[in-house]
Amino acid sequence: MMTDVLDERLGARLLNEWQQDFPLCPAPFAELAGKLGVAETAVLRMLERLRREGRIARVGAVFAPKRIGASSLAAMAVPADKLARVAEAVNRFPEVNQNYLRQHPYNFWFVVTAGSPGRLQAALGAIEQAAGLPLLRLPMVSEYRRDDDRRRDVGSDTDGGLAASLDEIGRRLVMALQEGLPFFIRPFSVLASRVGCEEREVIERIRRWSDEGAIKRFGIVVRRRASDREVKALLVLDVPNAEVGAVSRRLLDESGVILVDERQRALPAWPHNLFCTVAAASSEALVERLDALQALPVLSGFARDVLLPAPEASPA
Repeated sequence: MMTDVLDERLGARLLNEWQQDFPLCPAPFAELAGKLGVAETAVLRMLERLRREGRIARVGAVFAPKRIGASSLAAMAVPADKLARVAEAVNRFPEVNQNYLRQHPYNFWFVVTAGSPGRLQAALGAIEQAAGLPLLRLPMVSEYRRDDDRRRDVGSDTDGGLAASLDEIGRRLVMALQEGLPFFIRPFSVLASRVGCEEREVIERIRRWSDEGAIKRFGIVVRRRASDREVKALLVLDVPNAEVGAVSRRLLDESGVILVDERQRALPAWPHNLFCTVAAASSEALVERLDALQALPVLSGFARDVLLPAPEASPA
């Protein structure tokens, strides 16, 4: 019983404290163990357990969109009797790091990240084949946040040519990082042998990419569950491209609106291009906020849909 309690505490600390600022040194798991006050083998066993249980996707890099890596929101319409099988198949892919159930014909939503646009498309195709169902590809075009009233375009080519300027070692390292760190005593040495360079160079490149912003964070990549946070829903709209900026900024003025993203439409199945994430402390409060948003004059005339969270927890 005591061992189980200690394991749960260790797992919780890994999940809560090490999603970023992961040690970039030859023996990172040993350094992590020292900070947590446990043996290195305990850290390695727990990480493997968390990955096996589907609670983490990997330990590694989360790339900034269009700097080095690529990402896309994806959705599937999954029959209820196939949901468990499809979720299991999708979650086997290390590129999948978030998923959610929604009350909608397109009920299974997830995020896919990869080291390059080509690798992203390959992963999406492989996921579609493994699931045996068609998949909506909904990559981001622009993002809007409360703390930034500027439109940030992430749908064009790389913003600084960083991905294009990578040498062969760099490209190999990006691909290797997408799989995550191997759970060995010297994981960066294992990566170095795979890409054809020295361990020191692997660590230096990761540190430099992190300093430059190409890697948003380096650490434990958790498979997010809707139950972990506030109750959230999506309000999706079909807005003329020229009006997206004005509508997005107006939505961000409303209580409960966390972020607004412009995404590519997936015609004819999915005509919506504006995704508004709304949060509240309860399901009742969430519905009230959604009703208030839909009554805004600025949204008049736009086709829309609401995707509420499913009553069950995420299938991840």
